[in-house]
Amino acid sequence: MNGSQKRKLLMVDDDRKLCALVKDYLEPLGFHVDMRHSGDAGLMQILAETYDAVILDVMMPVMDGFEVLRELRKKTDVPVLMLTALGDESDRIVGLEMGADDYLPKTFSTRELLARLRAVMRRGQRIAADNKTTDLVVGDLHVNVDAHVALLNGEAIDLTALEFAILVSLMQSKGRVKSREALIEEVSARRFDIFDRSIDVHISSLRKKLMDDPREPRFIRTIRGVGYTLGDPAIG
Repeated sequence: MNGSQKRKLLMVDDDRKLCALVKDYLEPLGFHVDMRHSGDAGLMQILAETYDAVILDVMMPVMDGFEVLRELRKKTDVPVLMLTALGDESDRIVGLEMGADDYLPKTFSTRELLARLRAVMRRGQRIAADNKTTDLVVGDLHVNVDAHVALLNGEAIDLTALEFAILVSLMQSKGRVKSREALIEEVSARRFDIFDRSIDVHISSLRKKLMDDPREPRFIRTIRGVGYTLGDPAIG
């Protein structure tokens, strides 16, 4: 693989030894790895250049990973793999709701890091490839796939890349129930365990942005024990 084919990564972490370890592991495998060791410097770098993915630590002084993620999601849909020191569920849920594509406890092996990175990058590519229908309309919800714009009552909705992909998938299957597993398979390039609840976190966040009450939904309905549908489920 020559230099022009290298995937560009940015690792934002104040643990310089870990950054060096990751860089030394990934660069012979066809990646170019830039490093920044504070949240503010990382954010500036992400917005200054184009990256295939970002590895972002949660715990950093001055500006933590959540703050960085919040700001960068206003500007870019770059895939983000977050690192959590303790792997706490609360950290994972917060990160996913804010637009992280995946998470990894800091006890990770380099092989798992590589697999997760490849997965989030493939996911972004698949989302772009699968979004072929330009305009999707359900009631007062309008999505332009090519422009990556979602409008509710004519007002733009701020969605993460994965939330947008979920919404497009459900709108393209309007009236049909889509199982959690089928939805995960369609919008994700990595395998989820059947008990992985992260898809539900993204659905919950999407509902909030659509101002959709799950008890009396206008858009996304939960079919208990089966999955989700947007609009009225097909009969028969």
